[in-house]
Amino acid sequence: MTDYIRHIEAIIYATKEPVNADQIADSLSGTLELNLSREDVREKVEQLMEKYSADDYIFEIAEIDGGYVFLTKGQYHKTIEDYLKVTGKKKLSRSAMETLAIIAYKQPITKGEVEEIRGVSVDYTIKKLLEKELIDIKGRSDAPGRPIIYETSERFMDYFGLKSKNDLPMLKEIVAENESIGKQIGIEEEKKKS
Repeated sequence: MTDYIRHIEAIIYATKEPVNADQIADSLSGTLELNLSREDVREKVEQLMEKYSADDYIFEIAEIDGGYVFLTKGQYHKTIEDYLKVTGKKKLSRSAMETLAIIAYKQPITKGEVEEIRGVSVDYTIKKLLEKELIDIKGRSDAPGRPIIYETSERFMDYFGLKSKNDLPMLKEIVAENESIGKQIGIEEEKKKS
C-alpha cells in the first residue's frame, strides 16, 4: 500500500501528545500489515510537514521531544489566546477558582485537605477541574484510604501564562492586627463608655 501517508497523517492528527516514528510504524504494522522502518515514517512525515508549511493551512506538523504533533501556526496564537481567555474565564466559577488556587499553592494535595481548607465538599469542583484539564492526578497518598493526590496541569500553566509552578504570585503574609474589624480603643476610653 503506497498511500499509507494518509494513515500517518490520521495518527498524528488524532493524538494529543507527540507521537514518534516508532509508535507510528508499530501501529501501521498492525493495522495495515506494513513493515515500515522509522526512516520510512520520517520520510512521509517530512512530506506532510512540507505540505502543511503552505500558507493555505493554519496549522502545521511540529516535531516536539522526538515526536510529531499538529499545532496551530504562530501567527494565529494571539487570536486563539484571546478567544480562550474570553470563553475560558466565563466557565470558571468562584468555587472552582478557590479550589484551583488551593491546589496550586498547596500541591500536591488530597481532596480531603482541600475540603479542610475550604470548609465545604469539593467533589463536583474537582471533577470539573479534571474535565477542564486544569488539574491532574499525581498518584495516591500513603494515608489511610490512600486518597488521590492532585496537582496543577500543563494546561493550567498555559491558561495562566506560567512557565513553572515557581512563577505563581507570592502569597502575602497575613498580619492579625490588620485583619481586625473596627477601631481599636484604649482601656481608658473603654472605661468611660461603661
